[in-house]
Amino acid sequence: MKVTERDAVVEGVSLHDDLTAALNERTLQILDRRRQTAVIRRRGWLIRRMLVLADLIGLSLAFLLAELLAQTRIGVGHVDPIHEYLVFVFTLPAWILITKLHGLYDYDQERTGHDTADDIPHIFHVVTVGVFLLFVTAWATRIASPDPGKLVVFWGLAIVLVAVARVVARGLSRHRITYLQNTIIVGAGKVGQLIAHKFLYHSEYGINLVGFVDDRPRELHSGLEKLPVLGPPERLPAIVRLFDIERVVIAFASSSNEETLKLIRTLQNLNVQVDIVPRLFEVIGSRISVHAVEGVPLLGLLPPRLSPSDRFLKRTMDIFLAAVLLIILLPLLVVVAVAIKLDSPGPAFFRQVRAGIDGKSFRILKLRTMAVGADEQRSALRHLSAGADNGDQGLFKLEADPRVTRLGRYLRRSSIDEVPQLINVLGGTMSLVGPRPLPLDEDLNVTDWGRRRLALKPGITGLWQVLGRSDIPFGEMITLDYLYVTSWSLFNDCKLVARTIPALFRARGAY
Repeated sequence: MKVTERDAVVEGVSLHDDLTAALNERTLQILDRRRQTAVIRRRGWLIRRMLVLADLIGLSLAFLLAELLAQTRIGVGHVDPIHEYLVFVFTLPAWILITKLHGLYDYDQERTGHDTADDIPHIFHVVTVGVFLLFVTAWATRIASPDPGKLVVFWGLAIVLVAVARVVARGLSRHRITYLQNTIIVGAGKVGQLIAHKFLYHSEYGINLVGFVDDRPRELHSGLEKLPVLGPPERLPAIVRLFDIERVVIAFASSSNEETLKLIRTLQNLNVQVDIVPRLFEVIGSRISVHAVEGVPLLGLLPPRLSPSDRFLKRTMDIFLAAVLLIILLPLLVVVAVAIKLDSPGPAFFRQVRAGIDGKSFRILKLRTMAVGADEQRSALRHLSAGADNGDQGLFKLEADPRVTRLGRYLRRSSIDEVPQLINVLGGTMSLVGPRPLPLDEDLNVTDWGRRRLALKPGITGLWQVLGRSDIPFGEMITLDYLYVTSWSLFNDCKLVARTIPALFRARGAY
């Protein structure tokens, strides 16, 4: 890549050619493609316009479908729609303004993991307020008298169609180079490399990791060798300008607090997003609250507790969704069960003892994906388990498991083998969302604070499923389960259910 003299000198600091040469090929290609445009666009510019367009399309389709239902007299009365169209179009700028006030056009630029599941409560509020505004405007101006039934239909359709349109808009945006954020991690220690692994694994975050900045970096772990260490932190402002950096993650650099604070204040003048990994991040979950004592911010951890009503709501959601899914998937279950019988000798279903709530054991039900007698071979194959060389003896997982049948490989990749667990959910031994259900020999490796993960029933899906499945190391999986239990909320369960489907399409293997 050609670097001009003007690019190579920033604030009097000469960035040598070897610094550019250290970048990986993907970063060089992205920089080349961006510099070919007259004006460099960033993610915020792209995603805001795409989401505004998605909202307008979703609202317009909902309004037209509500009118179509009115015309066909399905549940609502017929009224002349012309004046209602005028009122709807007149209030559209207000809809966009309300959405903006809810922050729904800014979160994607600020947060790497933000998706439409996070938008749902805000969409509900926006549509509710918007429909009320539409009704009040029509009533106050006397231009139209919309039928209440049609407004209710429009309200329900708008929530669904706006959410769907946003999913499509985000999907299209993530294929554009403008969506990528060039990112630097300050600190190449244990935490910085952990963040790097997560960015590299989750391509849906849209992060192009340029490299690390650290004056005393650790040796880079496996999978990070191609990421360069671009120099000490004091060089960061120059690197930000040279390589069009949009996000900087402060991850426990070796610099002093005063130097880090000075660096952050400098970055705030360079139009970059600064993310700071907090101390004790291992215990900070989604229920954290921020308050202040005379200007000093405090992070508050709410006491982990589930009231009887919380447990009732969680169980109600489990029964309802599990019953609906089981009815829908029953034909598929029958067909796959027959295919398993034809593919290899043995039963169609597989049962295994797992550790459940409060450590009580239960039998998990799955479709058989391995040859009969696979459990008896675990001990002999333990040394081949992924992570065994690094001392990770927690999870038993093989890159190419010789026990898996031909059909079983597909069933595990698609997670179809886990469908029978819906019967466990109905029976009360599992939940739709919860900690990972571990075999008893693996559960023995969970000690001390990690035992808290069993305060809730194990789940078919959970943080471990959404964030990486079998690729997550054992210790990190225990931490995720701990954070899930201590930060539980019904809304988080709903988000995890919504995020499971796209996670399955990204899956690299099942457990």
